[in-house]
Amino acid sequence: MKKHNFSAGPSILPQAVFEKASKAVLNFEDSGLSILEISHRSKEFLNVIEKARALALEIAGLNDSYEVLFLHGGASTQFLSVPYNLLEKKAAYIDTGTWSNKALKEAQLFGNIEIIASSKADGYKYIPKNFSIPSDTDYLHITTNNTIYGTQFHHIPETNIPLVADMSSDIFSRDIDYSKFSLIYAGSQKNLGTSGSTMVLVKKAILGKVSRKIPSILDYQNQIKNESMFNTPTTFSIYVNLLVLQWIQEKGGVKALEKLNKDKAELLYNEIDRNPLVEGYAAKEDRSLMNVSFFLKDQTIQQKFDTLWQNADISGLKGHRNLGGYRASIYNAMPIESVQVLVDVLKELEKKY
Repeated sequence: MKKHNFSAGPSILPQAVFEKASKAVLNFEDSGLSILEISHRSKEFLNVIEKARALALEIAGLNDSYEVLFLHGGASTQFLSVPYNLLEKKAAYIDTGTWSNKALKEAQLFGNIEIIASSKADGYKYIPKNFSIPSDTDYLHITTNNTIYGTQFHHIPETNIPLVADMSSDIFSRDIDYSKFSLIYAGSQKNLGTSGSTMVLVKKAILGKVSRKIPSILDYQNQIKNESMFNTPTTFSIYVNLLVLQWIQEKGGVKALEKLNKDKAELLYNEIDRNPLVEGYAAKEDRSLMNVSFFLKDQTIQQKFDTLWQNADISGLKGHRNLGGYRASIYNAMPIESVQVLVDVLKELEKKY
């Protein structure tokens, strides 16, 4: 029996994706070869990556003024690549969690970084409001969803400068205007597929404006020119990206997924708010639809709770080491039935203790 996987990543994938990917590992589209061994220059793989690029733009509602890249190194490499390609004089960052803080520290190696808002002093419990965006900056960087602390931007900042976003944990989970962003990057292992690849959606017009020399593998223009194949791409990961993108389209796109994700989040948050034994971490108005962080009010029942959820075939519920407590990651592929199992465990905890 498959467990209810609440891991923050690598995370749950749709069952249909598992089935198609497993067949491709043995025999990819009746080619007689595994997807693990086909050449990245073969017509079979070129068809995969071309379909994935086109489908990503379609799901995002973006036109061909944007390019789609599938790159190595996770979102953490993009912390470096973004300032390499975009930072000339000064950039603005909003600090809402561990990953946004790491991103701005990387950018500080390249130039002047202005932290225009931060919730760090308050434990990253909320998304800062009422900040001013300097007009003389090269770009504004935000992290749209904060996996550790369970907060999310529900209102995208309005700005006349390029807006850059790390969307690793909430890409294609809700219906937003993706054209507000000049650059989006997302590690695959939460909502896009397996670990190994990172998707970058970039508006071509913002590139080529910095005076510094950029290492070839980190140069977005070079990667565009080489169609994400400056070096050997992560072929299997990109194939899984395509399968997930196709699944998103089959589910009805971001509008349909947003409704499902809101239903799942409401189900779990309602129980957390109702149950006298637990408490949520994030400010209610900024709660994430993807990552739900919570704590037991009485630590003496921790072992009893752990036994209950483990016996219910739940996996990956422990909180991040930086925060502790518990974290339920309810990404796109998480069925609402699994969320109900967790809610039932919380109700059982209340009855017993």
